[in-house]
Amino acid sequence: MNRKAFIQKSLAAMLIALPAYTFVGCSSGSDNDPSPTPDPTPDPTPSGNCIDNGTSSAISANHGHNLIVSKEDVQAGTEKSYSIQGSSPHDHMVTLSAANFSSLQNNNSITVSSTSGDGHTHLVTVSCA
Repeated sequence: MNRKAFIQKSLAAMLIALPAYTFVGCSSGSDNDPSPTPDPTPDPTPSGNCIDNGTSSAISANHGHNLIVSKEDVQAGTEKSYSIQGSSPHDHMVTLSAANFSSLQNNNSITVSSTSGDGHTHLVTVSCA
């Protein structure tokens, strides 16, 4: 079998097997989505301890943004807005409600949407450290 025949047969075999594979696409939190929908359901399996250790944050389609929610903010439990500009050339704001802080006090993660900035928004997930 020559090289050309080998490549053709290999490609044909891969195409036949293709339906068995699942491809993962982008989530609704991409930079091109102007209004991602936050997940209102807290994480059912708490991990970490927000009151003792503070939080960690994950930002969808991130390009330099950063959010720090201190354990003091979690303990206070009152609505607060944060700038997540970080090293990005533009800013977004994220507001955590009293209900969000209540979830964090119970060691459940929360997901909120940022304000629009530079034509897009981000989903921000705050989890207990």
